[in-house]
Amino acid sequence: MQKNKKETAVSAAVIKRLPRYFRYLRMLLNENKLRVSSNELADMMNVTASQIRQDLNCFGGFGQQGYGYNVTYLYGKISEILGVNENYQAIIVGAGRLGQALASSPVFTKRGVEVCALFDKNPEIIGKEIDGRRILDISELKEFCNENLIDIAVLTLPSDHADEAAKLVASIGIKGIWNFTSKEISASDYPGVTVQSVHMGDSLMMLCYDLRSKDE
Repeated sequence: MQKNKKETAVSAAVIKRLPRYFRYLRMLLNENKLRVSSNELADMMNVTASQIRQDLNCFGGFGQQGYGYNVTYLYGKISEILGVNENYQAIIVGAGRLGQALASSPVFTKRGVEVCALFDKNPEIIGKEIDGRRILDISELKEFCNENLIDIAVLTLPSDHADEAAKLVASIGIKGIWNFTSKEISASDYPGVTVQSVHMGDSLMMLCYDLRSKDE
């Protein structure tokens, strides 16, 4: 999708909220709701109606005074902004329990991303199929990516191999890294590559902190 000038100026905070709009609008579609007001959406998302209007106005508004938002249209526009319609192709590097669980999850297909294959170096699992996707030897990764247009590499391998894997996928030309390792991978080390890191341990520790704080 070609970004316009207005979209490129949108703050990171607004962009971070867009996936929530995507999720709640999909819920409304599943309920066959045709339109929604900013107040109704605000109640669902536990934010203010003003915040919703401000966020959506960054991309053109999409609403009509006295009517609200057409749910199907707004969902389509948010999907377009988030790249859901781009048919991105992904591979998973590290086919252990986490890698296999992600491959079996609907998280990718619901967001327009297709997982094409998994890669590992463990001979005990190479050749195994996970939801119709084969686990290939890591030595085949470069050839596979040269033959297939892969946009995203999902790293779920041990952290001590994260830098090596990131360097490999970046050298092949993969432009997106979804990092599930505890190793910090800096996009500045790989020009032209976008990195998003998911630190599940950090999130769990914040939950534990909140629980302890309430107990005190």
